[in-house]
This record gives sequence, C-alpha cells and structure tokens, in this order.
Amino acid sequence: MRDWRRVCAGVLAAAGVWLAALPAHAVLTLNNSFRSPRNKEREARRSTTLIILHTTEAPSRSALRKVSDLGECHFCIDEAGRAYRIIDHRRVAFHSGRSMWNGKANVDDFSIGIEVCGYHNKPLSAAQIQTLSELIGEMKAVYKIPDQNVLAHSHVAYGAPNKWQARSHRGRKRCGMQFGTTALRTRLNLKAKPPFDPDVRAGRLVAADAELARTLYGSAPAAPARAAAPARTAPAAPAADANVIAVGRGAWDIARDAYDDPTTLYLFPDGTRKRGDQILNFKLLPPGTRVTVNAAADNRTETYQTVGVNGRAQDITGKESLLVSTIYVYPDGRVVRGSQIKAEDVLKLPYGTRILLGYSMGGPVTAGKPASSFCGGRWRAADTFFLISNVLVPGNKVDDAKIPAGTLLFYKN
Repeated sequence: MRDWRRVCAGVLAAAGVWLAALPAHAVLTLNNSFRSPRNKEREARRSTTLIILHTTEAPSRSALRKVSDLGECHFCIDEAGRAYRIIDHRRVAFHSGRSMWNGKANVDDFSIGIEVCGYHNKPLSAAQIQTLSELIGEMKAVYKIPDQNVLAHSHVAYGAPNKWQARSHRGRKRCGMQFGTTALRTRLNLKAKPPFDPDVRAGRLVAADAELARTLYGSAPAAPARAAAPARTAPAAPAADANVIAVGRGAWDIARDAYDDPTTLYLFPDGTRKRGDQILNFKLLPPGTRVTVNAAADNRTETYQTVGVNGRAQDITGKESLLVSTIYVYPDGRVVRGSQIKAEDVLKLPYGTRILLGYSMGGPVTAGKPASSFCGGRWRAADTFFLISNVLVPGNKVDDAKIPAGTLLFYKN
C-alpha cells in the first residue's frame, strides 16, 4: 500500500499547483472540520468532465459525519449554507455508486461530487442555493465544465436487475432529482441541461421511473423497442396519495429498490404493519396499503444478494445472469462468472449462493500485488468485497494488514 500512495502523491504533485487552490476571484469560504480521513488513500482523478449534485436524504448532524467517514463526496453544504471540504477535489470520491453517463460507467472516476444536506422532494434554503451556485461556478472554472455537464445524481445513478425489471434500469435513485428542474438550475446560474438520457436512448439502460424522467427531461423518454420493459399492470388514473398501493401502482413504483428493505414499512388497510423483508409476495399487497420509505434507503450502499434470502437466482439476475460482470460465489466458496455457466445452471444454484451484479473480479492478492493494484483506491469502498474464509467482507471493514495471500476481491465495473 505504501508504494501505491507514493505513486498517487507523485501524480498529484505533477498535476500542477494551479489545481491546489480555487481561482483567484473565489470568495467562497470552505470549512475543513469534516475533512475525510480517506483522503490519503484516494487516487488522483485522471479526468474531470462532470459535476454531480446530491441530496443527503438526511440532516447535516448525521450526514456530515457519514460522508466524512466514508469519503463520499468532495464538498458538503449544510442547512445554513456552510460549505465543507470532504475529499480533495483532485482525488476520487465515492459519491455516485452504480452509475453511468453516455456509456461511461463509474462516474466517480471523472466527476466532482457535491452533497447538499436535505431531501430530494423538499426545497433547499436560500443560503444553500447561494453557496451551491458559487461552488459550482468555481468548479466549472477550474475544470472547464459546461452547464449541461452539471448533473443530478438521478441523471447518472441506476439500478441492477430485479424481479420488476429484467435489465439494468434507470429509476433506482431519486437523490438530487430537483437539480434537474429548470427552475432550480436557473437559480444556480445554469443555463443549459441535458435534453434526454443518452443511455436509455442508446438502449444501455431501461427507463423505469416515468416521474423521474419527467422531472429531469420534461417528458418520459422513448426507449428503443428492444429495451422497453413489458408493462406489469394496466395503468390507472393517479391516486390522491402517491405512497399508497393502487391499481397500476405497486411496491416497486413507490419504493423502487427499497421495496424489500427492512426499513421500508407497509401499513395495511386493516392496520397490520410489516417491514419490507417480512413480505413474501409483493404482488398480493391490497390496494390502500401505505408505503413509508426511509429516506436514507435511497442512498444506501449496494451489496450482494443471496439466493433463497433475496429470492430466486433468475429473479435477482434477470437478463444479466450469463454476463461476465455477474459473479456467483457458491456456499462452498467457489467463484464463477455468469459467462462460465449455462442458463440451466442458474436455475440450479444452491441456497446461499451470493450474487454480485455489475462487478469485476481481481486477485489473488499477494505481497507483490496488493488490492490497490487491481482497482486503485476503490479497494477501500463499502461496495467492494473481499472473499476471506468464505465471507464477503466490505472494503471499508477489511484490515489491509491481515488480508490473506490468495484473497479474491470484487469491485464495481
């Protein structure tokens, strides 16, 4: 690890002193009290073409500590409009999760991430908008980024296949969706925005959230016929409450990937309450059932899924079961890629098989080839996993001094 850090430090020094500070005309004051301890292990970005705007889905008293501990953004703005440095703006911050823009995955590798303490469906304070506008202006000047490349997290984030969508889809994250509206962008001094989703238009992703598409682009995108998902139920007129199960509005439509999360609560018409992980058949939920989604679930860290716990393998993987980026970890510790098995093998995967969707595999780790040599600073990410004693250990929990020789690791594509 020490060798890698020296290389990273050299790259940063070579990047030029002009990057170390904001432009001379900057008047924005930045607070260092939540500077992340992850700075020293994050590599220098090779390019910066996007600015991604997020909402924390939590108040600053908890959000600042979380983004600092995990190094999840470059800057964070609290409710009073104070701006905090989290990760050095020249380094990689892990803020976008599963993400893609115009065919390029892992948006973290070429973007600046700014978190604003608040919620995707609640107005920001005037102080936050003023500070954010100034900060965006400074970063645009440093990296020569045009207005249309200042995006909401909702523009770039997407979800893995599940029982509702057979392909990788747009619609998982609503984080920061208000930053796609013309009204807010005007207040942020942004004069242009993307007119459509390039990845849905190209068929790389499936549109799975019509409301989100209307917010970001003004209308639901027309996906290619080959990419369109089949309708599940006949659409109905909108109900008075968008968080209540109705004809044409099921658990997926309301909660997205958090539909089976233990923090998602279902209140049945008869008064019965159940958590998302206590429901066996979501298609049988009666109309009138109220769904309450924990706001933080929208920004939860992605993890692996387990056959028998999260459903059948074919429901977990959808049409991506045989891809090289789908990885199966058998109960006995064997590891195979989707490209190494057949469709009939997927149907026979034993209970307890763990599945990683959209992942690459690295290793084995040795003294001469540390984890960082396979995936750079992402080896420390919460959504990177090390197979140690047949347990998938998250990168932010692993002790790098005790990683056994021969260990395999799995990291986001």
